[in-house]
Amino acid sequence: MTTEAIDIQTIRKQLRLRVLGLYNQAHAGHIGCSLSCIDLMIATLVLRKRPQDTFLLSKGHAAAALYTCLNYLGDISDDELATYYMNGTTLPAHPAPNKHKGIPFATGSLGHGLPIGVGIAHASKLLGDDSRVYVLMSDGETNEGTTWEAAHFALQHGLDNLVVLVDKNGLQGFGNTADVFGDTADARKWEAIGFETVEVDGHDVAAIGTTLDQLQTQSTGAGKPKMVIAHTVKGKGVSYMENRLEWHYLPMTPAQYEEACADVVAMPADSYPA
Repeated sequence: MTTEAIDIQTIRKQLRLRVLGLYNQAHAGHIGCSLSCIDLMIATLVLRKRPQDTFLLSKGHAAAALYTCLNYLGDISDDELATYYMNGTTLPAHPAPNKHKGIPFATGSLGHGLPIGVGIAHASKLLGDDSRVYVLMSDGETNEGTTWEAAHFALQHGLDNLVVLVDKNGLQGFGNTADVFGDTADARKWEAIGFETVEVDGHDVAAIGTTLDQLQTQSTGAGKPKMVIAHTVKGKGVSYMENRLEWHYLPMTPAQYEEACADVVAMPADSYPA
């Protein structure tokens, strides 16, 4: 599937509305983090992932966005999606493995997605195939020691088939990421240790796609793992949620759900942040 084959703005709205519907049905939280990373998922999982590639959502608390994208791709049926968060579901609050092809590992215990992705990328190198591994992380996850251990392993083994995307929305569980451990999602840090590093507007799906294509074709990046620092807005598309820490946790009231849907429907095509 290519960006030319679909109306990007339509899919951005369509999938956001589906995400909001899931959270409203479940009366659950973690809405803001799903809205901040769904454009990154559209650019990678929906538009660029090939059958031989692997996509890992390391920030598992954004599971509703993952399920929605897999539903769009036909990997999760409408009937299955309707069971989100219910007793006995295969679609719990954090992704569970061995139930859906697009969810190969359980994630949500932050800092584990990158080590898993690095292992898959290393295995692909040993097998000599041309597969890629996409790992979508939160900026808060870059605080984790396992993240840096995995990063150095990727560098040591020249895993240029590894593409890491950091959803840099500036907020984590209890505050601003810069105030917790400092800015560990700073592009200069990742470039300094040896990653082929770029920064991008994390809500510009076309720009993300172009960036990913360039990273795969640059001869200067041969032998280097790829790092995409995506500047995003927590709660993107819903005015009262944007850049608000509480929407990491809170569920919506019926009135808030209606307002959120109206905001998404009204999103202009040039709604990307500067």
